[in-house]
Amino acid sequence: MEEFNVVYKLQRHLKQAIEDCKDTVMSGVDSYEKYQYLVGKVQAFEQTLQEISNLLDNKEQNDD
Repeated sequence: MEEFNVVYKLQRHLKQAIEDCKDTVMSGVDSYEKYQYLVGKVQAFEQTLQEISNLLDNKEQNDD
């Protein structure tokens, strides 16, 4: 079960990173390139979270 603790901590970290990026975008960025970079990070983090969620769902279904 320790592997699940790592996964849940990773999910929390990713969610916090998403919020940090969104806050930075909302408070203003210096350039359009920085904006694109931050939006790209958010998309990558969200995609990673979705993949983790899908894998956990598959694990739960296999355990049943």
